[in-house]
Parts: sequence; structure tokens; C-alpha cells
Amino acid sequence: MRYCLALDLKDDPQLIAAYDEYHQSVWPEIVDSIKNSGIQHLEIYRIANRLFMIIEASSDFSFEQKAIMDSKNEIVQQWEQTMWEYQKALPIAKPGEKWVLMQKIFSL
Repeated sequence: MRYCLALDLKDDPQLIAAYDEYHQSVWPEIVDSIKNSGIQHLEIYRIANRLFMIIEASSDFSFEQKAIMDSKNEIVQQWEQTMWEYQKALPIAKPGEKWVLMQKIFSL
């Protein structure tokens, strides 16, 4: 399964540079939590302050199950809190929602 999600960063060049730097050396516990959730491949792209994430996951992957796992992982919670210092929700995001699942509208 492939999922695409979007999120914005705060529009500040210093914060964006720091966010990019964090992602050059993602904490090993975060990588482990991603792999343990059933995500097989994950990429994040950025243009200006807009982020685009592509996830390829096993058929048994569930965003709900990943959220439960993450809520019980203190290191993941610390990472998420740190990242939220740089991120900002999309205007269409629901309260408390970060990454927003995108709708595929074309495939070739």
C-alpha cells in the first residue's frame, strides 16, 4: 500500500534548515518505530515550507495501530514534540492533526 501525506513547516528559513538537519540523522528509535509499524519505505520531500511524505507499507499497516504504538513510546513522543516546534498544520487539518492524507487523483 502507498500513502501520500502533506504538512507545512513554519515559514522561517532558520527553522526549516534545522528541520532538514534533524532529518539527516533521524534518531534510531524513530527509524525502529517506523519499521516496526509495518512501514517498509518512507520518504519526505520538501519545497519551500511544504512537506510531502510517501509511505509504502505492508497490507496489515494501520495508521490507527501506529498511533497507538507511538503513544506508548516515550522517545517517539519526544521526537514528535520536537518536530512540532518546526511544523504547522495545513489550513484544512482537523484539530490536533499533523500530517494530512492526500487523495490520489491521477495514475499512469
